Amino acid sequence: MMLKTEMRNPYTMHFDKMSSAEQVAAMCRENRNAVLAVEKAAPEIAKAVDLVAEAFQNGHRLFFIGAGTSGRLGVLDAAECPPTFGVSPDMVQGIIAGGKERMFTAGEGEEDKEEKGMADVQNAGIGAGDVLVGVSVAGGAAYVVGALNEARARGAKTVALTSNFDTPIEKCADVTIITDTGAEVITGSTRLKAGTAHKMVMNMLTTCAMTQTGKVYENMMINLKPSNIKLRGRVIRITSAILDCDEQTAIAALEANDWNIRRAVEK
Repeated sequence: MMLKTEMRNPYTMHFDKMSSAEQVAAMCRENRNAVLAVEKAAPEIAKAVDLVAEAFQNGHRLFFIGAGTSGRLGVLDAAECPPTFGVSPDMVQGIIAGGKERMFTAGEGEEDKEEKGMADVQNAGIGAGDVLVGVSVAGGAAYVVGALNEARARGAKTVALTSNFDTPIEKCADVTIITDTGAEVITGSTRLKAGTAHKMVMNMLTTCAMTQTGKVYENMMINLKPSNIKLRGRVIRITSAILDCDEQTAIAALEANDWNIRRAVEK
């Protein structure tokens, strides 16, 4: 049976004949389906959040692994965790099939290399206590299957993230998240709404687990570093909000504590 993400979308059969306004409207409509698909998968996403939070609480790590767009999205989310939550780059890592150069140039054959997925898990030292999220829109990328199987054999918890039902990566996972986004605007171009849905899920996994392990106060980034002008202003505003004081008082508290928000508000 053909995968849903490979089917032709009946609403965009004549996309090439649409005006710019019609094309944009069609893509907006389909992007709303990505949001709905993520909402329907919320129970499974919450289960995965629990796995990741437990890993963080016990000093372990989260990994995203995938090929092509799936791999790039994982690397992107991982790269944003240190500045957002003040954590080590080792805590959340993204692994893309074919290595770092595939962030910039496509290598479509990389997803077919199961042994490479296994090797990348071994090289990353993924093991007991860690969580590996294998991302494959189609759900059958051999690279991701190999990675998930190897991680599970080494004692890690595994999560499968896909946009199709009854796929090989489900058999390798403790938790399976299926964002059923359906046919794309351009047939098979899963960098579109399927990719959008998966980035939303990754945002939820890291944001919720980081919050549950003390990296967020109320809805503010308590570990934020003032590494540029914009972030210095944000650090001041966060400190001012927590202490319920004016900005000058917040600045004084921060200067007395090496611009560490947590220490400034605890005193």
